Amino acid sequence: MMQRYIISMIVVFIVLSAVFFALKIYMPAYNFVVLEIGNVIMALLSLITYFIVKKQMDGRPEAFVRGVYSASFLKLMVCMVSILVYVMLNRDHIHKPSVFVLFGIYVIYTFMETLLLSKLVKG
Repeated sequence: MMQRYIISMIVVFIVLSAVFFALKIYMPAYNFVVLEIGNVIMALLSLITYFIVKKQMDGRPEAFVRGVYSASFLKLMVCMVSILVYVMLNRDHIHKPSVFVLFGIYVIYTFMETLLLSKLVKG
């Protein structure tokens, strides 16, 4: 299952990177560097999430929900702090659609994680 999870997260990462590269070319107002950094951070946190949930499940299978909630909360807090840092550093030149895309990255990774990790529990 670990291989399937990692491969799925790599595919999500590559697809989002391609979308951000296309945004860079066709809509240069989007901040490509910020979007790509957000993508990298969420991909790394997704890998950490797998290990958190796997460790929780080794103790007791019903701990899956607690592991997913704690991992999702961790990602949300990292996402919010990262966006806050971006806003504070670029106060004069904030591109609001880029900020919303960052939250979209969070939603995509959280959806994929929940989907894949729920299959881990069933299987």
